[in-house]
Amino acid sequence: MQLIQQNPDIHAYLASDEAIDHWHPVVEETADTLWSATGDAYSYAEAAFQFVRDTIPHSADSGDLRVTLRASDVLATRTGICHAKAHALVALLRAQGIPAGLCYQRLADDDGTNPVVHGLVAVRLPGSARWSRLDPRGNKPGVDARFDLDHERLAFPVRPGLGEIDYPELYAAPHPAVLKALRDSADRPQLWRLLPTAL
Repeated sequence: MQLIQQNPDIHAYLASDEAIDHWHPVVEETADTLWSATGDAYSYAEAAFQFVRDTIPHSADSGDLRVTLRASDVLATRTGICHAKAHALVALLRAQGIPAGLCYQRLADDDGTNPVVHGLVAVRLPGSARWSRLDPRGNKPGVDARFDLDHERLAFPVRPGLGEIDYPELYAAPHPAVLKALRDSADRPQLWRLLPTAL
């Protein structure tokens, strides 16, 4: 899928903000540890993806009721939904100077009901002219997302017949509707009620 940069300036995809707080010591320490075990941008990006996907459980899978928003909180508490885990991966990539952004899907149940916006990450490695989407949500039976820059291996390929959508916009900062839901939710059950159903 051809992603459209919301901001034409590539430097926007290296910036920090409330959610992508890659200046935070927890993020910097994690990034430095992963970099020291890899040493090049491609290997680091893959290691960061696997770290977020595999060592931070998706809170719906683990039953954790806490809501996290900032990348540093996701890494410190080791919990988050797809959006929070995406913030963590983007922060880890940007911490090592790798442009990364946020993109979204609209997903639904098997009968097309209960739509919700799902968060993804896009990365553009040095020397590459294209963005590649990744899904650090976390695998489980029936979900097998992988690090693949040439062929997407997302957790949930969209089903247009059910009203599901791949949004083409690539955001430098989290979408305001997603941020509001995360900020306003005291726990995950409330978050499920507040998450946007479309963008």
